[in-house]
Amino acid sequence: MDVPRVLLIVPCYNEQESIASVLREIAICGNYAVIVIDDGSCDGTFQTASKLAPTVRLLRNLGIGGAVQTGLKYGESQGYDICIQIDGDGQHPPSEIEKLLDAYQKTHLSIIVGSRYLLNDSFRSTSARRMGSYIIARFLHLLFPNFHLSDPTSGMRLMDRRAIEFFSRQYPADFPEPISLAWALQNGLSIGEVSVKMRAREHGNSSIFGLRSLTYMIRVLGNILLTRISGSPSK
Repeated sequence: MDVPRVLLIVPCYNEQESIASVLREIAICGNYAVIVIDDGSCDGTFQTASKLAPTVRLLRNLGIGGAVQTGLKYGESQGYDICIQIDGDGQHPPSEIEKLLDAYQKTHLSIIVGSRYLLNDSFRSTSARRMGSYIIARFLHLLFPNFHLSDPTSGMRLMDRRAIEFFSRQYPADFPEPISLAWALQNGLSIGEVSVKMRAREHGNSSIFGLRSLTYMIRVLGNILLTRISGSPSK
Protein backbone atom coordinates (compact mmCIF):
# COMPACT_ATOMS: atom_id res chain seq x y z
CA MET A 1 0.00 0.00 0.00
CA ASP A 2 1.34 3.42 -0.95
CA VAL A 3 2.21 5.82 1.84
CA PRO A 4 -0.25 8.75 1.72
CA ARG A 5 1.13 12.18 0.91
CA VAL A 6 0.46 14.48 3.85
CA LEU A 7 0.31 18.27 3.81
CA LEU A 8 0.15 20.41 6.93
CA ILE A 9 -1.89 23.59 6.46
CA VAL A 10 -0.93 26.32 8.94
CA PRO A 11 -3.35 29.28 8.81
CA CYS A 12 -2.25 32.32 10.75
CA TYR A 13 -3.15 35.97 11.28
CA ASN A 14 -0.81 38.31 13.15
CA GLU A 15 1.15 35.42 14.67
CA GLN A 16 4.69 36.74 14.33
CA GLU A 17 5.36 35.89 17.97
CA SER A 18 4.43 32.21 17.65
CA ILE A 19 4.72 31.04 14.05
CA ALA A 20 8.49 30.45 14.12
CA SER A 21 8.31 28.16 17.14
CA VAL A 22 5.38 26.26 15.59
CA LEU A 23 7.28 25.65 12.37
CA ARG A 24 10.43 24.59 14.22
CA GLU A 25 8.40 22.13 16.28
CA ILE A 26 6.88 20.70 13.10
CA ALA A 27 10.36 20.20 11.64
CA ILE A 28 11.42 18.27 14.74
CA CYS A 29 8.30 16.07 14.77
CA GLY A 30 8.52 14.74 11.22
CA ASN A 31 9.36 15.30 7.60
CA TYR A 32 6.02 16.88 6.74
CA ALA A 33 5.19 19.03 3.75
CA VAL A 34 3.97 22.38 5.06
CA ILE A 35 2.13 25.36 3.59
CA VAL A 36 1.62 28.46 5.75
CA ILE A 37 -1.31 30.69 4.84
CA ASP A 38 -0.75 34.23 6.09
CA ASP A 39 -4.26 35.66 6.19
CA GLY A 40 -3.40 39.28 5.41
CA SER A 41 -1.43 39.89 8.59
CA CYS A 42 -0.35 43.43 9.38
CA ASP A 43 2.68 42.38 11.43
CA GLY A 44 5.78 40.40 10.50
CA THR A 45 4.07 37.00 10.21
CA PHE A 46 4.85 36.55 6.51
CA GLN A 47 8.48 37.61 6.83
CA THR A 48 9.03 35.24 9.75
CA ALA A 49 7.15 32.25 8.30
CA SER A 50 8.57 32.51 4.79
CA LYS A 51 12.09 32.01 6.13
CA LEU A 52 11.09 28.61 7.52
CA ALA A 53 8.39 27.19 5.20
CA PRO A 54 6.55 27.84 1.92
CA THR A 55 4.16 30.67 2.70
CA VAL A 56 1.20 32.15 0.84
CA ARG A 57 0.40 35.76 1.66
CA LEU A 58 -3.25 36.69 1.12
CA LEU A 59 -3.68 40.28 -0.01
CA ARG A 60 -6.47 40.86 2.48
CA ASN A 61 -7.84 39.15 5.55
CA LEU A 62 -10.32 36.46 4.50
CA GLY A 63 -10.85 34.92 7.92
CA ILE A 64 -9.93 31.42 9.03
CA GLY A 65 -12.30 29.82 6.53
CA GLY A 66 -10.72 31.54 3.55
CA ALA A 67 -7.21 30.79 4.81
CA VAL A 68 -7.91 27.09 5.32
CA GLN A 69 -9.64 26.79 1.97
CA THR A 70 -6.62 28.37 0.28
CA GLY A 71 -4.50 25.61 1.78
CA LEU A 72 -6.97 22.94 0.70
CA LYS A 73 -7.00 24.24 -2.86
CA TYR A 74 -3.23 24.02 -2.89
CA GLY A 75 -3.36 20.51 -1.44
CA GLU A 76 -5.83 19.37 -4.06
CA SER A 77 -3.86 20.88 -6.94
CA GLN A 78 -0.68 19.19 -5.73
CA GLY A 79 -2.31 15.78 -5.31
CA TYR A 80 -1.99 15.38 -1.53
CA ASP A 81 -3.93 12.50 -0.01
CA ILE A 82 -4.30 14.05 3.44
CA CYS A 83 -4.38 17.63 4.70
CA ILE A 84 -4.02 18.42 8.38
CA GLN A 85 -4.90 21.83 9.78
CA ILE A 86 -2.69 23.00 12.62
CA ASP A 87 -3.10 26.59 13.72
CA GLY A 88 -0.19 29.01 13.79
CA ASP A 89 -0.89 30.31 17.31
CA GLY A 90 0.86 27.43 19.07
CA GLN A 91 -2.21 25.85 20.67
CA HIS A 92 -1.89 22.67 18.61
CA PRO A 93 1.30 20.78 19.52
CA PRO A 94 2.80 19.29 16.33
CA SER A 95 3.65 16.16 18.33
CA GLU A 96 -0.10 15.37 18.33
CA ILE A 97 -0.25 15.10 14.53
CA GLU A 98 0.66 11.41 14.68
CA LYS A 99 -2.49 10.71 16.70
CA LEU A 100 -4.63 12.03 13.84
CA LEU A 101 -2.71 9.97 11.31
CA ASP A 102 -2.93 6.83 13.44
CA ALA A 103 -6.68 7.29 13.85
CA TYR A 104 -7.08 7.71 10.11
CA GLN A 105 -5.09 4.56 9.36
CA LYS A 106 -7.40 2.62 11.67
CA THR A 107 -10.72 4.08 10.52
CA HIS A 108 -10.24 5.75 7.11
CA LEU A 109 -12.86 8.32 8.04
CA SER A 110 -12.84 11.40 5.84
CA ILE A 111 -12.41 13.82 8.74
CA ILE A 112 -10.62 13.20 12.03
CA VAL A 113 -11.03 15.97 14.62
CA GLY A 114 -8.51 16.46 17.40
CA SER A 115 -10.59 16.76 20.58
CA ARG A 116 -9.66 18.64 23.73
CA TYR A 117 -12.54 17.10 25.66
CA LEU A 118 -12.83 13.45 24.63
CA LEU A 119 -10.91 12.09 27.62
CA ASN A 120 -11.11 15.24 29.76
CA ASP A 121 -7.36 15.17 30.33
CA SER A 122 -6.06 17.78 27.89
CA PHE A 123 -5.72 21.54 28.12
CA ARG A 124 -8.80 22.91 29.89
CA SER A 125 -10.13 25.94 28.05
CA THR A 126 -12.46 28.52 29.56
CA SER A 127 -15.82 27.42 30.91
CA ALA A 128 -17.54 29.58 28.30
CA ARG A 129 -15.71 27.87 25.47
CA ARG A 130 -16.45 24.44 26.87
CA MET A 131 -20.11 25.29 27.28
CA GLY A 132 -20.26 26.65 23.74
CA SER A 133 -18.69 23.50 22.35
CA TYR A 134 -21.10 21.36 24.35
CA ILE A 135 -24.16 23.24 23.05
CA ILE A 136 -22.96 22.98 19.46
CA ALA A 137 -22.15 19.29 19.88
CA ARG A 138 -25.61 18.57 21.28
CA PHE A 139 -27.27 20.55 18.50
CA LEU A 140 -25.35 18.63 15.85
CA HIS A 141 -26.37 15.36 17.49
CA LEU A 142 -30.00 16.52 17.57
CA LEU A 143 -29.99 17.23 13.83
CA PHE A 144 -27.74 14.30 12.89
CA PRO A 145 -28.70 11.60 15.45
CA ASN A 146 -25.98 9.14 14.49
CA PHE A 147 -23.24 11.73 14.95
CA HIS A 148 -21.39 12.19 18.23
CA LEU A 149 -18.45 14.58 18.68
CA SER A 150 -17.11 16.16 21.85
CA ASP A 151 -15.22 19.10 20.33
CA PRO A 152 -16.89 20.53 17.20
CA THR A 153 -15.02 23.85 17.47
CA SER A 154 -11.55 22.29 17.34
CA GLY A 155 -9.39 23.66 14.55
CA MET A 156 -6.99 20.71 14.61
CA ARG A 157 -8.28 18.23 12.07
CA LEU A 158 -7.31 15.77 9.36
CA MET A 159 -9.07 15.65 5.99
CA ASP A 160 -8.67 12.89 3.43
CA ARG A 161 -8.83 13.24 -0.35
CA ARG A 162 -12.62 13.18 -0.44
CA ALA A 163 -12.87 15.95 2.16
CA ILE A 164 -10.11 17.93 0.45
CA GLU A 165 -11.98 17.87 -2.86
CA PHE A 166 -15.28 18.79 -1.21
CA PHE A 167 -13.97 21.67 0.89
CA SER A 168 -11.67 23.09 -1.77
CA ARG A 169 -14.85 23.97 -3.67
CA GLN A 170 -16.91 25.24 -0.75
CA TYR A 171 -15.93 26.10 2.78
CA PRO A 172 -17.68 28.26 5.39
CA ALA A 173 -16.28 31.78 5.52
CA ASP A 174 -17.44 32.40 9.10
CA PHE A 175 -17.07 30.07 12.10
CA PRO A 176 -15.91 27.27 9.79
CA GLU A 177 -15.04 24.57 12.31
CA PRO A 178 -18.57 23.58 13.44
CA ILE A 179 -20.36 24.65 10.27
CA SER A 180 -18.02 22.65 8.04
CA LEU A 181 -18.91 19.54 10.06
CA ALA A 182 -22.60 20.10 9.31
CA TRP A 183 -21.79 20.53 5.62
CA ALA A 184 -19.76 17.34 5.66
CA LEU A 185 -22.47 15.33 7.42
CA GLN A 186 -25.14 16.64 5.07
CA ASN A 187 -23.08 15.37 2.15
CA GLY A 188 -22.21 11.94 3.49
CA LEU A 189 -18.64 12.47 4.65
CA SER A 190 -17.63 10.35 7.63
CA ILE A 191 -16.29 12.06 10.76
CA GLY A 192 -14.53 10.84 13.87
CA GLU A 193 -12.34 12.25 16.62
CA VAL A 194 -9.31 11.39 18.67
CA SER A 195 -8.15 12.83 21.96
CA VAL A 196 -5.27 15.30 21.64
CA LYS A 197 -3.47 17.58 24.03
CA MET A 198 -3.68 21.30 23.46
CA ARG A 199 -2.13 24.23 25.25
CA ALA A 200 -2.99 27.84 25.97
CA ARG A 201 -1.87 30.36 23.39
CA GLU A 202 0.95 32.56 24.63
CA HIS A 203 0.43 35.48 22.24
CA GLY A 204 -2.49 37.21 20.51
CA ASN A 205 -6.22 36.71 20.92
CA SER A 206 -8.71 34.10 19.79
CA SER A 207 -10.49 34.97 16.56
CA ILE A 208 -13.83 33.97 18.09
CA PHE A 209 -13.24 35.56 21.48
CA GLY A 210 -13.61 32.38 23.47
CA LEU A 211 -17.17 31.62 22.35
CA ARG A 212 -18.46 34.32 24.69
CA SER A 213 -20.44 36.09 22.04
CA LEU A 214 -24.17 35.41 21.88
CA THR A 215 -24.01 36.43 18.23
CA TYR A 216 -21.52 33.65 17.58
CA MET A 217 -23.82 31.01 19.01
CA ILE A 218 -26.88 32.26 17.17
CA ARG A 219 -25.09 32.38 13.83
CA VAL A 220 -23.45 28.98 14.24
CA LEU A 221 -26.63 27.20 15.32
CA GLY A 222 -28.64 29.01 12.66
CA ASN A 223 -26.22 27.99 9.91
CA ILE A 224 -26.20 24.38 11.08
CA LEU A 225 -30.00 24.30 11.11
CA LEU A 226 -30.16 25.91 7.66
CA THR A 227 -27.75 23.30 6.33
CA ARG A 228 -29.90 20.49 7.67
CA ILE A 229 -33.16 21.97 6.37
CA SER A 230 -31.99 23.12 2.96
CA GLY A 231 -29.71 20.20 2.21
CA SER A 232 -26.98 22.51 0.92
CA PRO A 233 -24.24 23.02 0.08
CA SER A 234 -24.09 20.02 -2.21
CA LYS A 235 -21.23 18.15 -3.80
